[in-house]
Amino acid sequence: MADVSGGVRRTIAKPSSSALWSLAIVAAWSTVSCTPQASPIDRIKAHGELRVVTLNSPTTFYQGAQGPEGFEYRLASRFAQDLGVRLLMYPAPNMRAMQAEIASGRADIAAAQLTADSGWTRVGDVSAPYEQIPQLVVYRQGKTRPLDTKQLKSARVAVRAGSPQERILESQLKTVARALRWLVTTPSAADPLEDVATGRADYAIVDAREFSFARHIYPDIAVGFTLPESRPAQWIVRHRAPRLLQKVNRFLAAEAKSGALLALAGESSGDTRLFEYEESRVFHDHVVERLPRYQPLFMEAATQTGIDWRLLAAIGYQESKWNPGAQSDDGALGVMMLTPSTAEAMGITNRNDPRQNISAGAHYFADVRTKIPNRIREPDRTWLTLQRTTWDSDISKMRASSRRRAVWIPIPGKTCVRSCRFWHKSDGYTQAKRGYARGWEPVQFVDRVQRFLTLLEWQPGQGPTTAAMPAAQAPAPTNTSH
Repeated sequence: MADVSGGVRRTIAKPSSSALWSLAIVAAWSTVSCTPQASPIDRIKAHGELRVVTLNSPTTFYQGAQGPEGFEYRLASRFAQDLGVRLLMYPAPNMRAMQAEIASGRADIAAAQLTADSGWTRVGDVSAPYEQIPQLVVYRQGKTRPLDTKQLKSARVAVRAGSPQERILESQLKTVARALRWLVTTPSAADPLEDVATGRADYAIVDAREFSFARHIYPDIAVGFTLPESRPAQWIVRHRAPRLLQKVNRFLAAEAKSGALLALAGESSGDTRLFEYEESRVFHDHVVERLPRYQPLFMEAATQTGIDWRLLAAIGYQESKWNPGAQSDDGALGVMMLTPSTAEAMGITNRNDPRQNISAGAHYFADVRTKIPNRIREPDRTWLTLQRTTWDSDISKMRASSRRRAVWIPIPGKTCVRSCRFWHKSDGYTQAKRGYARGWEPVQFVDRVQRFLTLLEWQPGQGPTTAAMPAAQAPAPTNTSH
């Protein structure tokens, strides 16, 4: 007869047959208890899923109108495909919450342009750096430009709480500016650049990558100088996962050696699309002054139609600069610039009423999108819908021609209609039933809507909450072998 107490095996003497049976049980129990648990990398492959925790920001991971985007999302997607598994990437509200996910083992990797400190080494193992990010001291144009670290001594400097930039300032206390003081922007608050833009702070210290996005949102902010030292960007892998860490380091090294990492960094930068300074400045003013009045109406229309409210707002901005009193020469009116025929078709009676106007514009867009062939996938489906809503030409003939020609011009993270350019050239419009068509107009319209949509996606606080979008999956990899 056998007894297990407090995890210690005790055997009570019995006749020899029972003793032999007890010995067999002891051997079996010992074998089971000593069987090594599956390693994290084995569990990842067994479950077919890599779990990556991140932060919601343009430099890491954010929900665009057509799905998840961001440098860390794209890099993690490539790593998941390298492993032959799906990616489950989800944002945490702040750095401390990310560390809790890694410490608990709920996440396999933390990826958010991180630089390891004692807080991270307590909960995970640090990968080799995959990027060195320059650190910029920025200021508001028209104010005194900082030229070196000594000027930080008597200034108000804004940084995020617990960020690498705050640690940089702490190091400055020991060297250059012993009396240095700074303003802390909590991780859940808006960008420290807002403190500079509003005059609450004189300067801010930010990543060069972060500034490539933020300069379009805060066009009056400029670079004073670059700090002497850059900071390393690293992934944090959960503890006791040496094989996973090894695979991460091999993957990052291979991506760097092939040039893929550099290309991805360039494609995921805010500098990949040119924004005119004046256009960005005016857009920012309108986001502050006008958008709050109409955002609830765009969100209401989004609920009715299933179209991302930021896309509707970008269309409305291109049409009227969110001006409900706008009017065109051909009689279009309101925020979405509805023509009388479109308003009648959508069943509204007052085009001057912003709620009716925005709702009708959203329903019209949704209606046109249903007429686009199912073989055209997103995001091309959205851009072709935009093209069709703004240009009433021979769409069916254009689509037929598109099968013989390159249809789309790739732009990092977006696409732009190309085929309609063909129709304002002589060898194009002579084949069309309706003759000459100004094909550049819908191209320009789509391009500008994409610009404004991108700027809205990058706005601080405009991304989805964790509850609204808890995770994003990369496309299933083609190689699922283990």
